Amino acid sequence: MTTIRIEPVTRIEGHLDVEVEVEDGQVVDAKSSGTMFRGFEVILKDRDPRDATILTQRICGVCPISHAMASTLNLESAFGVLPPDNGRILRNLVLGANFIMSHILHLYHLAALDYINTEGIVDMSPWKPRYVTPDMVTGGIANALVGHYVQALEIRRKAHQMGAIFGAKLPCTSTFVPGGCTEVVSAEKVADFRSLLDELRSFIDGIYVPDVLAVAGAFTGYFNIGTGCGNMLAYGVFDFDATGTTKLLSRGRYTDGAYETFDPAQITEDVQYSWYSSPSGLNPAVGETEPDLNKPEAYSWLKSPRYLDKVHETGPLARMFVSYLAGEPTVVSLVDYVLGYFGAPASALFSVLGRHAARALECKFVADSMDGWLNELVEGAPVYNYSPVPSYATGMGLTEAPRGALGHWIEINDQKISRYQVITPTNWNASPKDDNDQKGPIEQALIGTPVADIDQPIEILRVIHSFDPCLACSVHLIRPNGDTKKFVVNI
Repeated sequence: MTTIRIEPVTRIEGHLDVEVEVEDGQVVDAKSSGTMFRGFEVILKDRDPRDATILTQRICGVCPISHAMASTLNLESAFGVLPPDNGRILRNLVLGANFIMSHILHLYHLAALDYINTEGIVDMSPWKPRYVTPDMVTGGIANALVGHYVQALEIRRKAHQMGAIFGAKLPCTSTFVPGGCTEVVSAEKVADFRSLLDELRSFIDGIYVPDVLAVAGAFTGYFNIGTGCGNMLAYGVFDFDATGTTKLLSRGRYTDGAYETFDPAQITEDVQYSWYSSPSGLNPAVGETEPDLNKPEAYSWLKSPRYLDKVHETGPLARMFVSYLAGEPTVVSLVDYVLGYFGAPASALFSVLGRHAARALECKFVADSMDGWLNELVEGAPVYNYSPVPSYATGMGLTEAPRGALGHWIEINDQKISRYQVITPTNWNASPKDDNDQKGPIEQALIGTPVADIDQPIEILRVIHSFDPCLACSVHLIRPNGDTKKFVVNI
């Protein structure tokens, strides 16, 4: 039995440690550990509720707009106010810009180096130090992907620039407020936004999606690796009406082989293996966050969110699969195209390559949809509705970050925050075991993964990176005096 510890996992956001046990060239056990404590629930207590939209964006520098959206929806729920159409659309456009930026970031700057042999192409940081394995692509494909790596830096900047037109600035916006958006609509801003969007769509259609298909074609075995828990959960995102009744990507779940509706009251958080002394099994509406570093058996600062006590994966795959089952025509067409392209069954989506394909297709779907949203903006129409802070209220804001389902919950007393809870996508995906000893989605996906060379366990990184973990979202205060290593193998 060989124990492999990767600490920290690189090319993700934040600090993740993963320990796997390998026997006969295959992972037989896995443990995912978030190594930092997120204190935002504590930071927000006793503050003005309107501070939440600004402060929670600092949870993550990659997906702050999703936190702005979740927090704003949360406050609207508590304040009893809804946005006008212009405000809703403007927020969708800024969030869409963030989705595009993040998805392009993931492939080129976080995951691509798992598949490319860059020797002789780029022999410097950030391409070194590196793993070099026999299955990595070389030659023309490798050269093209490295070139696109550099090009993607510029494209990501333009996505930020586009979002800033209606967000005032990015990565964090200052225009999202309860009741809508404070930016005004003008023909000039719409034209500027559309010009950048056209350029981004050209990159997505001409480079990003073809690159994903090329990598998938070179690594078709990864349609059978990294299956995970098999259950999918999506809150839905990009509201088509003020109440969020209809959305671009559907709300729902796929549990134990069946497509089902979603009820947020069925979400709980277990903490048996997490460094918290708060009670286990609480719904986040009444959740508590009490750190306990010395808790026996605990191995992660992440809690273990569960739906009906079952493990669920969130993210682009979950969103696209739920919308596929819901019969969203464009999603059905895109997914069927990819399945037909590779001659793969729908079950192949539950895999490393399935996650990459879903992310690329979602990026295209969102970008194409945004062009139509621009046409719905009305110059001179209101962009927000004002509402005062209530003396007492509770609220909930559910949306999606690029990495998956994101929820904020609030309780207000005497016009101050008395409780604030956040469940991020990586809390779902990188969660430790729950009170029933069920492993989290990443832990389950790693089990069964073949490892050809324990000194270069690239297969493990490919599985982890397919989830695009964001520990920056999930945990936020490093344990001092820790022993930091890049890679250790104990035999």
